Amino acid sequence: MGETPGDFDSAILTTEAIMAARGDRHPVPVDRPYAFFVEPERAAHGGVVEVATLFLSNSECPFRCLMCDLWRHTLDGPTPPGVIPQQMRFALTRLKPATHLKLYNSGNFFDRRAIPQEDWPEIAQLARPFAHVTVENHPRLCDDRCLRFKSMLAGRFEIALGLETIHPTVLPRLNKEMTVDDFDRAVERLLAGDIAVRAFILLRPPFLSEVEGVEWAIKSMDHAFSRGVTCCAVIPTRAGNGIMEQLEAQGHFSSPRLSSLETVLTRGLAMKRGRVFVDLWDAQRFAHCSRCAEARIQRLNRMNLSQAWEAPVRCRCEARP
Repeated sequence: MGETPGDFDSAILTTEAIMAARGDRHPVPVDRPYAFFVEPERAAHGGVVEVATLFLSNSECPFRCLMCDLWRHTLDGPTPPGVIPQQMRFALTRLKPATHLKLYNSGNFFDRRAIPQEDWPEIAQLARPFAHVTVENHPRLCDDRCLRFKSMLAGRFEIALGLETIHPTVLPRLNKEMTVDDFDRAVERLLAGDIAVRAFILLRPPFLSEVEGVEWAIKSMDHAFSRGVTCCAVIPTRAGNGIMEQLEAQGHFSSPRLSSLETVLTRGLAMKRGRVFVDLWDAQRFAHCSRCAEARIQRLNRMNLSQAWEAPVRCRCEARP
């Protein structure tokens, strides 16, 4: 596969192999989210809004995706009823006011083991002050439950779906247990129910070279927008879950460069088909020049908020890696 060495076909990994490579979970509290904060984000209407983002502590996702490390912040068993509203109250009483709410739960909001349905009314009540509510979910779990929960909300409802990549051989190897057609059907179903959709796109998943990683992230964004998605969030693929380190050692994976993140954001904004964000958590790890890294990350953050191109940061480093 392009610049990536190694035998691609030999790297087809099972759920058992992925789980066997894991380390330990991080202890998470049951009575509060494991992280929560307010952050600015460019909204669909064009202004910058304050978003209360809660990373809920709940049951692990049933899908064992190759690149995922979110299982580290989950409970050992099903989420007890009442726990999610308790976590929301804990966070929301400690955060500054916000107009938008994200409930991210390291998996799928409509997984019964993660978010008990008996908690939906109280969750919806706690979400009533917010004009916009976003949750995350697997495309294959998008059914009538999404519409039932939406009917309880006062504000706009959005579901974030992991498309990851439309690469025809890489997507099956991510062990996500979905196809591009599954994603397309989920988007169609949600849009028909007046539920907005954002897509998570991976930048350089395993088995792709740097150039291919950029190319397929752009193609995947284009596909998502063509299906009616209004926002694409580009996630640089990271090591850190055990199996990714094995793939890295075997030559099947390398983290993307900061320059690739810059290219994908620039190309995504140029499409002018919806909002494009790049994930800047721990972005320093993708930089190869200490002189310009911080300025380049700040530029990307400004572009996230403005949804407008800025001239690149100039530096003495060779080829601006």
